[in-house]
Amino acid sequence: MASRQAPLCGLAPCCLWLLGIVLLMDASARPANHSSARERAGNREENEILPPDHLNGVKLEMDGHLNKDFHQEVFLGKDMDDFEEDAEPRKSRRKLMVIFSKVDLNTDRRISAKEMQNWIMQKTAEHFQEAVAESRAHFRAVDPDGDGHVSWDEYKVKFLATKGHNEREVAEKIKNKWDLNIDEETQEVLENLKDRWYQADNPPPDLLLTESEFLSFLHPEHSRGMLQFMVKEIIRDLDQDGDKKLSLSEFISLPVGTVENQQGQDVDDGWVRDRKREFEELIDANHDGIVTMAELEDYMDPMNEFSALNEAKQMIAIADENQNHYLEPEEVLKYSEFFTGSKLVDYARSVHEEF
Repeated sequence: MASRQAPLCGLAPCCLWLLGIVLLMDASARPANHSSARERAGNREENEILPPDHLNGVKLEMDGHLNKDFHQEVFLGKDMDDFEEDAEPRKSRRKLMVIFSKVDLNTDRRISAKEMQNWIMQKTAEHFQEAVAESRAHFRAVDPDGDGHVSWDEYKVKFLATKGHNEREVAEKIKNKWDLNIDEETQEVLENLKDRWYQADNPPPDLLLTESEFLSFLHPEHSRGMLQFMVKEIIRDLDQDGDKKLSLSEFISLPVGTVENQQGQDVDDGWVRDRKREFEELIDANHDGIVTMAELEDYMDPMNEFSALNEAKQMIAIADENQNHYLEPEEVLKYSEFFTGSKLVDYARSVHEEF
C-alpha cells in the first residue's frame, strides 16, 4: 500500500510547482506600469542602432509607461551602478551622503527645492552627454562610407542585419529594388522607423540624416520637433475618444489583459495609483482634469526648469517626515530605496557615522 501512495505523494510538489508557474504567468500577463532601465540592459546590445524604448531622465517611456528609474536617474546620474542591490550597505550609505553634500550647496545640512532642482538639471545634462556619445558611436556604425550622412537605405540594411538577414544580400535587393521578403512584424517595425526617420530629417527633407539628426532619431528628447512627435505618439496610443487630449480615465486606463490572482490585482492597483498621482500633481499643470499636448510636452521635456522644480518638490515631499520642506540626511537615508533603488539599513545610526 505504501508503495502505491509514494508516486501520488510525489505529485504534490510537482503540482505546487506548476501552480506557481501559472500564477507567475497570470501576474505578468499585463505589462507593469513602470519600466526599469536595469531590467532592459541585457536587451540593448543586439539592437544598438534601434531607438531605445527607455530614455534616461525622461518621465515616460516610448510606450507611455512611467519610467520606474526616473528618480534614481536624476538623483544619482552616472553613479546609479554604484547602488546595485548587492552593493555593500556601509559603502553605499557613505556614497549617498557624499551625494547629499554635493546637492547641499550652502552646506546647511539640508536640501532645498531649489538645490534639488539645480541637481536634477545637472544630472539630466549628464544623461544628455552620454546619449550624444552613444549616438556618435552608432552613427559611425551605420555610415559605412563615412560621408557624414546616413541614408534611409543604409540604415535599413544595418537594421535588417540585426534581424539575421545577410547584409550584402539585403543591400543588393534594395539597390535593385527587389522584394526583401521580410515578415509582417519586421515590416511594421520598419514602417514605424521610417516615420520617425522622416520626423528627424530637418527641412528640406532628403532622407539623409546628419549626425545631429541621427541623434534626434535615436533620442527625441534632444530635439523639440522629435519630442513633440513622441508626445503625439503617446497621446495617440492612450487617447480613447479622439480629441487629441488625455483625461484622467484615459491616462490611468489599464492595458489589455485580465489578471485574476491577488498579485495581479496589486499590479493593477499600483498602476492606477501611480498614474493618478502623476497626472494630478505633475502633468495637468492647470488642474482642469485634461492634459493637452503642450502640458505633456512640458512634463516630458527633461530640460524644462519648471518641471524640474516641481519634480524636486515632489521628491522632497515624499521623504520630508518633519514637514519643513527640506531634505535632511536622516530622511534621505531612511528613504534610500526611493533615491537609490536600494534599501540601506540602520539609517539613523549611519547618519552619525557619516557626519
